[in-house]
Amino acid sequence: MRHGNALREEVRSPGTTPLIGVYDMYSASVAAQHYNGFFVSGFGFAASHYGLPDIGFIAWPDMVAFVERLRLAFPSQHLLVDIDDGYVDPEVACHVVQRLERIGASGIILEDQKRPRRCGHAEGKLVLPLEEYLEKLNLVLESRQDLVVVARTDATEEADILRRAEALAETDADVVLVDGVRSIEWIRRIRKVIGDKPLLFNQIAGGKSPRLSLTELTELECQVAIYSTPCLFAAHSAIDTALGELKAADGRLPAFLTPGSIGVRASTELLEKNISRHHPPASALVSV
Repeated sequence: MRHGNALREEVRSPGTTPLIGVYDMYSASVAAQHYNGFFVSGFGFAASHYGLPDIGFIAWPDMVAFVERLRLAFPSQHLLVDIDDGYVDPEVACHVVQRLERIGASGIILEDQKRPRRCGHAEGKLVLPLEEYLEKLNLVLESRQDLVVVARTDATEEADILRRAEALAETDADVVLVDGVRSIEWIRRIRKVIGDKPLLFNQIAGGKSPRLSLTELTELECQVAIYSTPCLFAAHSAIDTALGELKAADGRLPAFLTPGSIGVRASTELLEKNISRHHPPASALVSV
C-alpha cells in the first residue's frame, strides 16, 4: 500500500489518529517505540536544524532531506510533513509536494499564512486572501498522486475562521485544520461547517488550544491529533536538568544504575533498530 493511502485509511478508521512531533532522527527513534505515526513539525525542525524560531527560516531542501532520512529509517511509519505556506510560491509548493511524495511522505499540511509567518499558536498571524490560498491549494492537490493533503487556516477573526473552514472542506483536501482553536465550543462550530470532512486538532504545550485526550477528541469527531512539541520540550527540560546536575557534581558523570537510565548500550540498541527494520528475519528469506 502507498504511504498516502495507508494514512488515509488510518484517518478514516474509528477513533482519533495521533501523530507525534519529531525534530531529529534520535527523537524519532524514541517516538517509534510508542507510536506508529510522526508529525514532522516545522516548530521542532526550525529549532533543531537552525536553532531558530518557527517564523519562516526553513528552506525546503532541508525539510525534504530530513523526511528522506526519516523514511529510510522508518519504512512503515506515517509521516505527515509541515510545509508551512509551501515556501511562498505555488510552483515551489507543487515541486516540494512531488519530491516528498516520491521519497515516501504520507501527507503534508499547507497553510494559508502570508509572510512574515508565525507559529500557529502565536499572535500577529496574517493570512492570504482566501482565493489566492485556494488557487495554491488546488494546484498542490492536482500535483499529488496519493499523498494526504491537510488544508490549514490560520485565520483569527471568528467569521473568517468559519468562512475559510467551510471553503477548505469543499476542496479535494483530505483533512481540514484550523490552527490555534481556543475552545471545545469552537471545535464543535468548525465541525459543523465542514460537514463530513476529517478534522485535525493541533496540540502544543503552552499554546492556545485546550489540552484534550484522544477519547475526548474522538467524541468531538476529530479524526487526527498532532502533537507538535512533546519530544522537543521534554529534551529541553531533560538536557537542562542533566547539565545542571553535571555542573553541580564538579563534572563527574552520574552512575547509570537507576531504572530507565540511558547509557551507551541502551542508546546503541535503540539506534540499531533503525537498521534492523530494513532486514527481514532470516526465516523470511528461506523459500519453501
